Amino acid sequence: MSEASLGGHFTFPGTSLMVQRIGYGAMQLAGPGVWGPPKDPDGAVAVLREAVAAGVNHIDTADYYGPHVTNKIIRQALHPYATGVVIVTKLGGRRPPDKSWQPAISPQDLTAGVHDNLRNLGLDALDIVNYRVMAAGHGPEEGSIAKQVTVLADLRRQGLIRRIGLSNVTAAQVAEAQAITDIVCVQNNYNLTHRDDDALIDDLARQGIAYVPFFPLGGFSPLQSSTLAFVASRLGATPMQIALAWLLHRSPNILLIPGTSSVAHLRENLAASQLTLSPQTLAELDGIAGAIAVKQ
Repeated sequence: MSEASLGGHFTFPGTSLMVQRIGYGAMQLAGPGVWGPPKDPDGAVAVLREAVAAGVNHIDTADYYGPHVTNKIIRQALHPYATGVVIVTKLGGRRPPDKSWQPAISPQDLTAGVHDNLRNLGLDALDIVNYRVMAAGHGPEEGSIAKQVTVLADLRRQGLIRRIGLSNVTAAQVAEAQAITDIVCVQNNYNLTHRDDDALIDDLARQGIAYVPFFPLGGFSPLQSSTLAFVASRLGATPMQIALAWLLHRSPNILLIPGTSSVAHLRENLAASQLTLSPQTLAELDGIAGAIAVKQ
């Protein structure tokens, strides 16, 4: 697969970091429940190397995946990193022995998290760090993030972080963070059926800021829709390929990070960039979220 076929390019604002619009999310490289080592460590390394060989140069990770597991696999598979590979990591969470997901938001937590990422990835500085808000519910919750963003801005001035992004945030939190430092990307839950961020995506696009949907395929509950299945059958693709292709069509600032531990599934995800969706097909797919909202 050529680099040109991975959905085109995007350059993070104020940087020289240019990535393919289809990247790779590393969360599934860890063991079940994103805990411990994978069942097939060699397979995890093979997936990463296949992704980069196919032209992927945007890899999303977090040191609390495992914890520490995915970053160590990334380092094993790809270090020294090829020129142009952009690794985006996250801070704000931790995984205690009970395997839960807990906030880690003190200055000490955030600083230690940066050093953990640097050590386990084998880097001197982190390309982009997203501050992940670990809300009590499943989605973003309002509340000030100024203290945490200020810590990251200080770490950036120290040269340990090059750029800052946000994850699981509201539009108000984005604006609050932008008053403190430049924000290059926002990573939230968004897909064909979960479209709460439509207005935010359009606002970020006007500013040239990347929007990176996590759970682009529905996450732990894969997208289910008769319309999606019908469109996929008509176009000779899988429903998941159609869902990814729709995201690429949705806005030019959307970057995809579908994750998988399978080389075959990786190739299937990357092939979604070759699909062209007609205006009629896009209208059909746009109606899915509204139909689901009516049912609920």
